[in-house]
Amino acid sequence: MDAQLGRVLDALDKHQLWEKTIVVFVGDHGYHTGERQWWNKNTLFERSCRAPLIIAAPGMKGGQTTRSLAEFVDVYPTVADFCGLKMPHTAAGDSLRPVLADPTASIKDAAFTLVTRGDKLHGKSIRTARWRFTRWSDGPTELYDHETDPEELHYVSAKHADMVKELTARLQTVGPLRP
Repeated sequence: MDAQLGRVLDALDKHQLWEKTIVVFVGDHGYHTGERQWWNKNTLFERSCRAPLIIAAPGMKGGQTTRSLAEFVDVYPTVADFCGLKMPHTAAGDSLRPVLADPTASIKDAAFTLVTRGDKLHGKSIRTARWRFTRWSDGPTELYDHETDPEELHYVSAKHADMVKELTARLQTVGPLRP
């Protein structure tokens, strides 16, 4: 894959197409490799939910990183925005153009993830700048504070009941707990 991507990028350079081209590179988060004794990718921990997203677009400075939350559903509105296309309907995501123009900008205050385990068990997670809250269809919930625990090793639900209540309500806005 690396070699083929290099060929595409070289062709963009050679034919001076950067001002007419948007490159979107989406990566996979990969498998857990023994963390918490997991060897698959159907968890709702940060290591399983977070994946690479790289976008190069005309007029945007390259080589920048951001801490802004983004979701893959933001890719379609971003491409439409750069192409000057009117969205034919309301999209699930938002254009990342403001973040690409200014990496300190933020377009959303939360990102959502859904995971299924077999036919019956499902989990939803909401990630904000500080918190990750997960609710499983069989009842358990998990709250992690990324300011003090970026590895998500300690549940803090008991200490932050108000945050559990707020994030539970936010998860309910994205539909029922099912795939």
